[in-house]
Amino acid sequence: MNPTNTAILESTGGNTPDCQSQTLIDIVIDNQPLRIPRGTTIHAAAEQLGIFIPSLCSHPDLEHNSACRVCVVEVEGMPQLQTSCDFHITEPIRVRTNTLKVIRARENVIDLLFSKHCGYWDFNNCARNGNCELQALAKYGYSPLHLDKKENEFEVDHSSYAIVRDMNKCILCRRCVQVCQEMQGIGCLEVSGHGESTRITTFMDMPLGQSVCINCGQCVDRCPTAALHTNDSSEDILAAIADPHKHVVVQTAPAPRAAIAECFDIEPGTALTFELNTALRQVGFDKVFDTNFSADLTILEEGTELLSRLYHALVLKDNQAVFPQFTSCSPGWVKFLEHFYPEYIPNMSSAKSPQQMFGAIIKTHYAKLAGIAPKDIVTVALMPCTAKKFECNRPEMDSSGFQDVDYAMTTVEMADLFKRQGIDLPNLEKSDFDDPFGSATGSGVIFGATGGVMESALRTVIELVTGDPVENYFSHADIQPMRGMEGVRTAEITLPKAGPVPELLRGVLPSFDWLAGATLKVAVAHGTANARKVLENIKAGGELASYHFIEFMACPGGCLGGGGQPIPTSADIRAARAKAIYAEDHAYTVRKSHENPAIIQLYNDFLTDGPCGHLSHQLLHTTYTARSKYTN
Repeated sequence: MNPTNTAILESTGGNTPDCQSQTLIDIVIDNQPLRIPRGTTIHAAAEQLGIFIPSLCSHPDLEHNSACRVCVVEVEGMPQLQTSCDFHITEPIRVRTNTLKVIRARENVIDLLFSKHCGYWDFNNCARNGNCELQALAKYGYSPLHLDKKENEFEVDHSSYAIVRDMNKCILCRRCVQVCQEMQGIGCLEVSGHGESTRITTFMDMPLGQSVCINCGQCVDRCPTAALHTNDSSEDILAAIADPHKHVVVQTAPAPRAAIAECFDIEPGTALTFELNTALRQVGFDKVFDTNFSADLTILEEGTELLSRLYHALVLKDNQAVFPQFTSCSPGWVKFLEHFYPEYIPNMSSAKSPQQMFGAIIKTHYAKLAGIAPKDIVTVALMPCTAKKFECNRPEMDSSGFQDVDYAMTTVEMADLFKRQGIDLPNLEKSDFDDPFGSATGSGVIFGATGGVMESALRTVIELVTGDPVENYFSHADIQPMRGMEGVRTAEITLPKAGPVPELLRGVLPSFDWLAGATLKVAVAHGTANARKVLENIKAGGELASYHFIEFMACPGGCLGGGGQPIPTSADIRAARAKAIYAEDHAYTVRKSHENPAIIQLYNDFLTDGPCGHLSHQLLHTTYTARSKYTN
């Protein structure tokens, strides 16, 4: 099996300078000579020399906008100071970054930023205390004796389940607008007014919860202050833990485990999966479960739905079988589709996300096994994603008869909780997950990276259809065409043979003979700007309209780049997190979802009519009619 593979429609954002020309220019910065390509910015050139120029509006994922004016430098022969972030060098120059003129200008700018930032005098009560970029710049110019306390000018917006918007702390750096409009292609946030009346607003100044916000949290991740921060539910969770009548369980997703070490000043790419289990028990959670279990469950349900759709289309000639089938694990992506492309809702898999599947199983099957009334179980999900807070509060997510998942916490929120309780996460003993959902697979782990859902699905579909180990076709079961950070990746995979239908799927499909020699066309997209390009391609009848299965993730890099992950983020940091996730995948003995013994046990004991059966449809799928026809 030698799939063809391409990367198309890429949209990566970022502030890479235009250095296409090979012309080299000699410059001098603080008396240090340097030869750089024409078009390099002063800021980038200074970095090469190890010279730090403070800045606030710049971010490695975004184009420079020179809004903050903190990064000013003196260029010989120019009467005015220049912003180093957007000064592209086209001829030899001499630059000074630390003259008295520069220092005084920087001090004045930073003082003015603080004067606009209500609450500067009370860092201890700020959501970003200790990790605020404005706070970090105080040493360059903050003069508290010159400033008076300032009352809130704007009402804090708590309308969103996911994100709190406090414009009293906004410094007009415009990063949130850039990431929302350029990287994500949403346009929920915009700049309005001029001069002293300039503000960051939503359309018609609507509350965030009523806007077209998809809750992805990428604005939170780029905001240098606490003007945008997550809607933290940790106090409610601690109250539930303290209630002796409540049984509080937590599930942990793979992406937080690959990133939470960064909150404790450990280099990106260090997984603390099993130390995290110990920490959660110290907080007081009664059970610690692995979201990888329900990720494996998702693969069985979503993969079976795909095979069922293909059967309806190719064998039964059902012209209402819509393709491509879209993945449905990312709630930010789901909301994006609902807002901007509702005509393609039937293409989306009816399978719920792993978070929501687990919630339904916990309050039904687990409740019965444990002998606990579902009303007394509180389910918490540790997620990399701010949109998970919105997802668990969607009114349809109550198939257990209760709210299936009560609270979602982000990686940053959980790390802050550990710190408040004096829990030294990196130095804890390791401990395992709790049964009966303690076993998982490498396929569940790689859900955390872009392409991971698709790779996991292909591992299972290839084995179930051909009857052969996937290793016969892909070395070590690593389906490399699905990996990488290109905006969109595609592959065509031919199934060379068809084996017998496994017992688990015999209630869904009579045979696989019709798939022998078939070519499965799949694609992966991450970041909603790329999702939009894919959907526009499909809408126009382009190449992707003929594809069968497409994975979409709302955030750059997939879940590992979620809006609830540690700040800062960058392409290099996301790559390090991905490396940790793939390393953990290889550490598992079982690496395919359909071989997870806990999943097999669940179908034997509880979901006895199999994947996409009546009970699994009731608990694990949504009820959009056009989608759910492929489940019983």
